[in-house]
Amino acid sequence: MTVTWEELGWERLADGVGRCRLPGWDCTAGLVLGADAALMVDAGSSLDEGARLREGARRLAGRRVTHLALTHPHFDHVFGAAAFTGAEVYGAYGAAGTGALFAPGGQGRQALRADAVAEGLDSRAAREAAEAVSPVRHEVRGEQPLDLGGGRRVLLADAGPGHTGHDLAVLVPGSPDVLFCGDLVEESGEPQAGPDAVPSHWPAALDRLLELGGDDALYVPGHGAVVDAAFVRVQRDALAARFGVSR
Repeated sequence: MTVTWEELGWERLADGVGRCRLPGWDCTAGLVLGADAALMVDAGSSLDEGARLREGARRLAGRRVTHLALTHPHFDHVFGAAAFTGAEVYGAYGAAGTGALFAPGGQGRQALRADAVAEGLDSRAAREAAEAVSPVRHEVRGEQPLDLGGGRRVLLADAGPGHTGHDLAVLVPGSPDVLFCGDLVEESGEPQAGPDAVPSHWPAALDRLLELGGDDALYVPGHGAVVDAAFVRVQRDALAARFGVSR
């Protein structure tokens, strides 16, 4: 039975492209459909959330998610990753070694679990997700095209560092172009700079996003409503002022 994006509580952004704003942390998960494959952008904050995203994607695509792009290694974006069994997992260059996050028993997993609990995630759910986090099999250095079939090609771009040391953006050409920005861009609150942020490079990372998307793209932030290029420029200038980065 065919369902629409709206019937599942998703926001349609372009033909075959949509996103879901998840409860709790207002985190975005994106979906890009091709004739032969389906790409999920970020995986939610728990295995249960990842499973709900997986099922929604299956109903929309008529197939399982074949590719998963993780925009950065924070719990609210990666803890659902293990729900996407068999998917090819992509991250920015160096993400696989970030604090041993994607290595079994790695210290990064425990730090992320502690952060999730501190932010309000149930401790059991946090532990299960941390233990199960899927490894990044494909690290993107520079840019990497991905063919999803039927003329649908996306571009994965190592856009950071900025919000973290390893920020991945996903450009979906179309009418309009759609750019998934991860937490390099945030709309529902001030951009968060934790201990793994690289503030001196963050404004340049937003310049990179603007180069990728141009003036007419839809920019999808990691948290909040879809924005335009003008919003990204204002946020870039505000971050430069906030962190004392000369332009």
